[in-house]
Amino acid sequence: MTLTLENVSKVVGSDTHIHPTDMVLEPGTMNVLLGPTLSGKTSLMRLMAGLDQPATGRILWQGQDVTGMRVQDRKVAMVYQQFINYPSMTVYENIASPMRLLGLKRDEIDAKVREAAALMQLTPMLDRKPLELSGGQQQRCALARALVKNAGLVLLDEPLANLDYKLREELRAEIPRIFEESGSIFVYATTEPEEALLLGGRCATLWEGRVTQFGPTPIVYRKPSDVTTARVFSDPPMNFLRVEKRGDSFSFPDGQSVPAATIAGGVPDGVYTAGFRPNHLALEAPYGTGMTFKATLSVTEITGSETFIHLDHHGERWVGLIHGIRDLKAGEVLTVHLDPSHVYLFDESGALAQAAPYAEAA
Repeated sequence: MTLTLENVSKVVGSDTHIHPTDMVLEPGTMNVLLGPTLSGKTSLMRLMAGLDQPATGRILWQGQDVTGMRVQDRKVAMVYQQFINYPSMTVYENIASPMRLLGLKRDEIDAKVREAAALMQLTPMLDRKPLELSGGQQQRCALARALVKNAGLVLLDEPLANLDYKLREELRAEIPRIFEESGSIFVYATTEPEEALLLGGRCATLWEGRVTQFGPTPIVYRKPSDVTTARVFSDPPMNFLRVEKRGDSFSFPDGQSVPAATIAGGVPDGVYTAGFRPNHLALEAPYGTGMTFKATLSVTEITGSETFIHLDHHGERWVGLIHGIRDLKAGEVLTVHLDPSHVYLFDESGALAQAAPYAEAA
């Protein structure tokens, strides 16, 4: 049940929604589409499902060209962030509906409905109509219907966005296992890097209609292929700073330098963009060799156990994620620290020149 996209693109008028894309999705795999709103995630999923026809290229299912095949003729299940149920049917009948169309026996339908309902915590609501449910319950009903459809391709477009935190955590763990056992190809769209990491599998990062990288999720996170991928796969986005390598040291715009070996001694001399994630900035000096910067605090956001600090470093906007609640004042000049082992290097074209030493060791 392999799904293959060959040079597939989507163009609407003079706007390119999806640039030519090649992807191969294997059966029984979790495939996460990660990108900000309007990056092309839904457009790409609609091409996979057959809801839209590509402007170029073709789509193969198990080696067969299905580019022009109607979505009704494909074994596809799709769940959107905006839940879709049949309002005149009970929850039970909503979940059972795809199996009735397949002609399954009554006992088999009943068993699968109750199994899916139990997983989605819907058992007490089976006799209710969707409009009698909360938004989260309605979304769980839509998910249960996709679960029992036995589709070869399951497309979930930010399906957990409307659920409460506890249920999201439970379903994030359960859904990949369920569909992996079914042998289906599972495609899950999200705007959240943390969710992509929790789901695992393989990840495609999208930016303005382009797939910037596709591979095992931990690899894409630890070794982003370029600046754009690094920005997409970090929340808040990765911080950046221009640096110059000359001989055995890296120099920074504020005049400080660090031994080249602490970051990437093997790269050629030249100008680079240094990148580091917000959680690697610290208000306390790290052990061993570290870099120190002066930056002006713009805004503080306290999340409870952590504090986001928004900084201005000579016109560069940085964000730091600091453990604990900090009593800091806007306009205050802070000393922030960075362990060189957490620094990525990108060349002048934006391509990855050297992954951070900590990522190479992972």
